[in-house]
Amino acid sequence: MNRLRAFSFWLFFLFWTFVPTLLFVWVLALPRRKLATMIRYWERGFVLGVKITARLSFRVSGLEHIPDGACIIAAKHQSAFETCLLHLLLDDPAVVLKKELTYVPLWGWFAKASGLIPIDRKGGTKALAVMKRAARQAAQEGRKIVVFPQGTRVLPGVKKPYKVGMAVLYQDLNIPVVPVALNTGLFWPKGSFILRSGVAEIVFLPVIEAGLPRAKMMRVLEKAVEGESERLASPHISLAGKPPQAD
Repeated sequence: MNRLRAFSFWLFFLFWTFVPTLLFVWVLALPRRKLATMIRYWERGFVLGVKITARLSFRVSGLEHIPDGACIIAAKHQSAFETCLLHLLLDDPAVVLKKELTYVPLWGWFAKASGLIPIDRKGGTKALAVMKRAARQAAQEGRKIVVFPQGTRVLPGVKKPYKVGMAVLYQDLNIPVVPVALNTGLFWPKGSFILRSGVAEIVFLPVIEAGLPRAKMMRVLEKAVEGESERLASPHISLAGKPPQAD
């Protein structure tokens, strides 16, 4: 049954990714804000499709911690699922993503046109400068800037350092940070064909105000995100110390 559900999901995923982008490529000519609204319709359909085919849904808490206006949303990254969910929950965010994703046919065009912030992870200081310029523009427009501080998807229980780009943006933009913990990697892990059914959780944590020394902010951020993400994962971890296999 699990393989049948997975097959159904990936068929849906391929259909829902490529058919709408082909049929609605004309929306790329719309102003960015209207394009973002159109993308939200696609995201709602995607979330519904995941729920029907993979029996995977989500629960969100802590939305009251998100301030009005520009801020940095610093989220744990375990799965492709939250990439869509955060965009849907935050209305019109500027998501920092690896530049290679903008090369994906059709999808990359929509990513660029919707005002996402691509970064060359091998570009060093030049890439950081490009990211800062794009983030400043987004902040001036009052948008939320979504950053995955570890820079890549990390499985539950795996430790990876938080990247300097997060600290650079915090210092440069001088806006608050909202930490986000989650456990999506238990249900849709990186590299897995089979998704595990259930209810993934996304938790927005209390805000970290602007103006802290950036080293202190990074310590507070990592402690908050890692601690809460570990708490969210712990009920699902087996006695062997590993997350359960997709059912």
